[in-house]
Amino acid sequence: MSSVHSEAARLLGARIRDERQRFAINQMELADLAGLHFTNLGKIERGQANPSLHTILRIAGALNLNPGALLDGMTADMLPDRPHRVTVADLIRAREANT
Repeated sequence: MSSVHSEAARLLGARIRDERQRFAINQMELADLAGLHFTNLGKIERGQANPSLHTILRIAGALNLNPGALLDGMTADMLPDRPHRVTVADLIRAREANT
């Protein structure tokens, strides 16, 4: 069985599943409304897929949601193997300290 991609993927999937269940529709119905294959939607809901922006927008549209609601509160710290922990604010502070 595939593992969860990241905490962000797990949370996104849980939010999509919760919204789908709130409307009392199954994965096949939501996938059809969003123009996806139901197996892909299942992987997304389990956090086993990293959906593209287009896929997130399709799902949010089908659920009549602002896509931001699905991503609210998520941060880059929820991603595995983040290459840099430095932010643009850190970079600017370092530049100002060197001048």
